[in-house]
Order: sequence, then structure tokens, then C-alpha cells
Amino acid sequence: MGDHESYSGNIYRRSGTVDVMTGRIIKGIGGFYYVHTGQGIYTCKAKGIFRHDKTKPLVGDTVDISEVFGEEMTGNITRIHDRKNVLIRPNVANVDQALIIFSFVSPEPNFLTLDKMILQYKAQGIPVLVCFNKDDLTDDTEKVAEDYGRCGCRIVITSAREKAGIKELGELLRGRTTTVAGPSGVGKSSIINCLTDGDLQKTGEISKKLERGKHTTRHSEIIPITDNNTYIIDTPGFSSFDLSDITPEDLPDYYEEFKDISACRFMPCSHTHEPGCAVKEAVAEGRIPALRYDNYVYIRNELTRSRRY
Repeated sequence: MGDHESYSGNIYRRSGTVDVMTGRIIKGIGGFYYVHTGQGIYTCKAKGIFRHDKTKPLVGDTVDISEVFGEEMTGNITRIHDRKNVLIRPNVANVDQALIIFSFVSPEPNFLTLDKMILQYKAQGIPVLVCFNKDDLTDDTEKVAEDYGRCGCRIVITSAREKAGIKELGELLRGRTTTVAGPSGVGKSSIINCLTDGDLQKTGEISKKLERGKHTTRHSEIIPITDNNTYIIDTPGFSSFDLSDITPEDLPDYYEEFKDISACRFMPCSHTHEPGCAVKEAVAEGRIPALRYDNYVYIRNELTRSRRY
């Protein structure tokens, strides 16, 4: 292939006398970035120009690498392509949607934590899928599905052990980059394993390169799960939530259940203590789940206290 030639199949270009490859950062740790390309995974350092521009490569970035040494599978990142978006928590780029995984049992779901996670992604403009796993261990799934059925998120019920619901979930991920999060023990790793079934050679290569499986996830990393531009970003568990972009006054806008309710007697209405509140009436009548409303009141009080101090 001559100078300036390129082809997209193996994500390979030649510019002058320097080989340039384009790939995606799937993990970054200790100043090294692992870039997934059509030729495999390259261990790369970022050029000094990024420090000068105060720019840092992120997991999820599409990048160019040059000064590539094929046998060692190493190179240098020389360009970061334009980003579609950047998430603060987790700190990743170019995300299409978020998948939050909770279990029905073992551990029992903390719905306040779930609502905070939903809010955190919504505040960053990211569509949310909610997966409730371990359907095979309980018969009490309808109430949970009903409570979250109108929360503005797509709800998926799965059993990773029986691989139930995995096909539906895979279709919702197809062709997208999805950041995956959830508490420990909910079956997140089992679901990821189900989603990568049939692509063991690729995932095995990545596991060996990144030494996956030696410990729980401490850094965000991308896992390609099919050959059709589908990626999942496995993220560390959240220990805190950044809802600083949401004000108490704006919080009702993030609750889809409230939007179908006719206007309250007094506007603006906090939907907490005002007389003639249509939202509180809807809760009393069962048209809005009490669980979701109680979490709303708790979170609103937290936001109010944090702003005060």
C-alpha cells in the first residue's frame, strides 16, 4: 500500500512514511491506554501535546495511534477524534446510553440508590435502560416492574443463570456504546458473560491483555461484544452520587410520572407539602407509585440541604 492510502476494514492508514491506526480506548491505567483496533489491542502512551493542551484521553475516545511497533503491539496516541459527549461519573466519552443493573433479591434492591443512579445519568443527558436480574429467584416481579414502568426508562427483566431476557437486552444494546453500572452481587458480570457468549476469541484476547478476572472492576473499561460496533463500558460501583446539576426546583422535571398530572393548585409546587397538590393526590389514588414519590421527597430534601450549606 503506497503513501496516503487507506482502507476501513482493518482501520489502517498510511500518512507519508508513518503508519497510522485508528482505534478506540478500551481502558486507561497508570498512564497507559489500551487501544482496540482492527489489528488487535495496542498499549499506548499519550503524546506530550495533550498535556500542553490540558487534554486527557478518556476511555471511549476514538484515537489515532502512530509510531506503531507491530510485534510489541505498542504505539503513541497522536490524535483524539471529536467527542459526542463526556460523562463525569464515570469519566468516559462517546456514550449512547446507560444500563443500570439491579437484582430482585440477593442483594435486596435499594430503590433510593437506583433512583439516584437514574437521575445522575438523566442529568448528563444519557438515556437509561434498567435491568432487573435474578427473575428466577422470586415470583414478586410485577410490583417492581409496575413501579418503574412509567419512570422514563426502558425496563428489562432477566435471569442470567437461565439466560432469560438476554436476547432482548442484547438487541437494545446493538450498535451502541452502553455504560453499565450496578451494585455488587446483582449479576453484572454474569450478564456481561451472557452477552459475549459466542465471541469468546475476542473477549479472551481482551481478558488476557487487560488481565481481567483478577479483581473487581476498579477502572472503567470498554468491552466489544459483537462485530457490529456494539460496546459496553464496565464501570466501578458508585459509592456516591453527583446530583449537583439538579436543583430542587428542577427535580420534578426528571420524574416522568409527574408529567401526566394536571396542574397543582399553587405553582410552582414542590409536590411535598402544598395543599391542593395534584401529584400528592395521584399518589394517594395509586396513579403514581408511592415508592417513587417517597424517594423523590427524600432526594429533594437532600438537594435542599446541600444547597443551604
